[in-house]
Amino acid sequence: MKLLLDENLSRRVLRSLVELFPGSSHAKLEALQQVPDELVWDYAQSNNFCLVSADSDFFEMATALGPPAKLIWLRGCKYPALEAEELLRSHADRIAEFLDDSELVVLILTPR
Repeated sequence: MKLLLDENLSRRVLRSLVELFPGSSHAKLEALQQVPDELVWDYAQSNNFCLVSADSDFFEMATALGPPAKLIWLRGCKYPALEAEELLRSHADRIAEFLDDSELVVLILTPR
């Protein structure tokens, strides 16, 4: 499964993640800027993406709707590219396990 970065996260984060998660993309590259969260969620689900966001709205949606879509919530991340990139790269093994488990819907990562 590939990652889809929410529009609030920098596209610069994507460059360092495609080697770990091939096929990953960003909301802007998928023409998902300034669209309702539900459309982003549906797009992720339909296109086999796991959504990555620091927005709690997606957390609420993920827990309400459940699988097959998945969410990696960067709780407490203030959106700087370096912080988000470091957080995702340092948890790459956990993310890979999460993506492989069809029962899990949300992975919460918190900056140190």
